[in-house]
Amino acid sequence: MGTESYTYMGRSFNEFTINDDSTSSAFSDCNSDRSGEFATTSSQSRRLIIACASEDSDDLIRQLVSDLHSSSIEEQKQAAMEIRLIAKNKPENRIKIAKAGAIKPLISLVSSQDLQLQEYGVTAILNLSLCDENKELIASAGAIKPLVRALNSGTSTAKENAACALLRLAQVEGNKAAIGRSGAIPLLVKLLGSGGIRGKKDASTALYTLCTVKENKMRAVKAGIMKVLVELMADFESNMVDKSAYVVNVLVSVPEAKTALVEEGGVPVLVEIVEVGSQRQKEIAAVILLQICDDSVTYRTMVAREGAIPPLVALTQSGTNRAKQKAEKLIELLRQPRSTRSTSEIVLA
Repeated sequence: MGTESYTYMGRSFNEFTINDDSTSSAFSDCNSDRSGEFATTSSQSRRLIIACASEDSDDLIRQLVSDLHSSSIEEQKQAAMEIRLIAKNKPENRIKIAKAGAIKPLISLVSSQDLQLQEYGVTAILNLSLCDENKELIASAGAIKPLVRALNSGTSTAKENAACALLRLAQVEGNKAAIGRSGAIPLLVKLLGSGGIRGKKDASTALYTLCTVKENKMRAVKAGIMKVLVELMADFESNMVDKSAYVVNVLVSVPEAKTALVEEGGVPVLVEIVEVGSQRQKEIAAVILLQICDDSVTYRTMVAREGAIPPLVALTQSGTNRAKQKAEKLIELLRQPRSTRSTSEIVLA
């Protein structure tokens, strides 16, 4: 079979295929948008755009940035779509696109009332944010609040890609508090509870990153995150057990999160995970149980009554080194006399 060639902007290119590598991990990779292909362009022209950008892309990028300022929504959509594609498939273009002045007009598109245009803007911003050098530029240009609005009212794809973009910006430590103040946390909790599987995965990743900041932990607890996380951990078919548990582990360093976890029925769920979960799930569940039991006789009693000791003993024999250590320490706590009260509990009494 012969190779078909095409002409674009005066150049000839051979047909080629685009391969998106997929990886599996505890959290979403958010490496680029995974939205469906745009209806406004054919697969042939899409290949041509990317092929063109693989050579001297400067002229094309300048033209696309100019088109972002067009008074025609259709021209803006086409420009944002093409920027999204060449940023996704050619990493070195991400810096070129930012330096050409694309960030501010793309942020303006994120605030568009046209939902499709908003989605294209969000997706392009996401792909530009994959470059570390662009993260500060995007945040300082005012992208956080528009991305949060898209997370609230955009299409399902816009919400997922906005969550990913906010995650990328949150990888800059100074942006975490600003993202939390912008109202992103309750919306991410909502996406975690009611989104599709990709939305849940992206939301859990963003929350895991954002909740290393104490004030964001408190915002997440107030938004009802523990109820959502306990439900996901209890559903072994959700593909969210370990992801949810990792978020819980970040949160329970604050007392309010421990209380919420227990009130939402988290103890029996965690004990069940230690008993029947995967090795990774058993380990993180043991780590969480140790955190909530460490300074509370009341919680130790609850955990022991749920029958945690036998599966913990089994974990000391078959788990990872870290799991064995945590299980042994937790067993020691659970076997201490129940009459012993921690200093914190005496103060609270």
